[in-house]
Amino acid sequence: MSEQTEIPTSDRGFFGHPRGLATLFFLEMWERFSYYGMSAILLYYLYDQTSDGGLGLDKPTSSALVSIYGALVFMSGIVGGWMADRLLGMRRAVLLGGLLIMCGHLALAVPGGLPALLVSMLLIVVGTGLLKPNASSMVGELYSPADNRRDAGFSLFYMGINLGAFIAPYLVGTLGQQVDYHLGFGLAAVGMAAGLVVYVRGRARLGQAGDAPTNPLLAGERRQVALRAAVGVAVLAVVVAVLGATGFLTVQVLINAVSVLAVLLPVAYSIMMLRSPKTDAVERSRLIAYIPLFIGAVCYWVVNEQSGSVLAQFADTRTDLEIFGFAVPSSWFQSLNPIATLVLAPTFAWLWIRLGDRQPTTPRKFATGLLLGGASFVLMAGPGLLGGVDALASPWWLVASYFVVICGSMCLSPVGLSATTKLAPRAFLAQMMSLWFLASAAAAGINAQLVQLYRAETEVAYFAGVGAAVMAAGVVMHLITPWVQRRMGGVR
Repeated sequence: MSEQTEIPTSDRGFFGHPRGLATLFFLEMWERFSYYGMSAILLYYLYDQTSDGGLGLDKPTSSALVSIYGALVFMSGIVGGWMADRLLGMRRAVLLGGLLIMCGHLALAVPGGLPALLVSMLLIVVGTGLLKPNASSMVGELYSPADNRRDAGFSLFYMGINLGAFIAPYLVGTLGQQVDYHLGFGLAAVGMAAGLVVYVRGRARLGQAGDAPTNPLLAGERRQVALRAAVGVAVLAVVVAVLGATGFLTVQVLINAVSVLAVLLPVAYSIMMLRSPKTDAVERSRLIAYIPLFIGAVCYWVVNEQSGSVLAQFADTRTDLEIFGFAVPSSWFQSLNPIATLVLAPTFAWLWIRLGDRQPTTPRKFATGLLLGGASFVLMAGPGLLGGVDALASPWWLVASYFVVICGSMCLSPVGLSATTKLAPRAFLAQMMSLWFLASAAAAGINAQLVQLYRAETEVAYFAGVGAAVMAAGVVMHLITPWVQRRMGGVR
């Protein structure tokens, strides 16, 4: 950290942490409230009949659109990080991102059909790419390198993320499903607006953290970047115009294009780092060891990222929504993921500390996460096998599935973040973190094709097949653990 952005360790105004953490905590809480609130009702808005306020799309296309939405959001972080580092600085990038997100939700708050949806997606994707990675980076800027509060500060920040995700389905979901979808999207916009108010009023607490670009473009570079950007926009405009004129500009073409891009981007990133002269022999070996971990992460996220598509559809169409005599909206099931995370994250953190040197190696943890992730989907084949696909299933099947998959996440997600920082070549520390998040983008891109196979007649085979495939990946990871471990260059 630079001397200008360092915050003194005497600043303990927010639960023993810098006061700036409160600003970022509540910003992130409200941003996640808006995003997960929108996500809780998006699928239902896409496939509900127009007479009920929806767009009337078919269910497979709706699920695929939700998946590519997720893929684009994860991919946009690369652009957002670059914009902050080279042009805007993290602080301005976060502010601009929040404004774009709010405008994106407002675009859906007004009935505008499919065009409004596409405008909303564009604004929220770009806005999230600007806000998410840079808000997280600013948390790190609040602490000096020697400040041992850093990890605990990120844990508090992580709680804010899950708190917003937990609350959103109950408020936005209820309003959207039981009153009007557009009012629900409007409430998501209000949530983002609340986050922006907190951020603007609390920016003084951040000191100079994120105030300027860390690697600003020089005058000559600015002209070159502007020229490349103009050429890129022009080429994209020509492609869109040609596709539109020939009748090939369809939703399915968009879905397919994003799916291909989501898979090719991490491949290109990996090849670039492996071939770089800045990567030495030991780092290259670690990168090779990282590849099966990355593939394993993609396999896991294929299951986890279907919570807003296939599992949301199951909750809406296949689940008995009367719980303890009370009829609940199907969107409420979207809160199970953050609930399970809030309960299980401290439990697993305690477990790894308690085991100490006896805890499993990184590849073993990944393998366990894959087995649990796959098992959560195999479990969802149970209702169709036992009661048929025409009868409503008990809601406890979904509850059990969510808790099993989050147990898998605890073995894989934080472990993967840690492994990424430990295995990264020194010249590509930041880009390796971008690569890790591209695992979720690749999984969402794959899901955009996969979820179109889900329907009532394929339900049992779908859950059992996808779950078994992910569990098989876990078995393979267990088998190749010695090979991976040898190439990790001493990293455990």
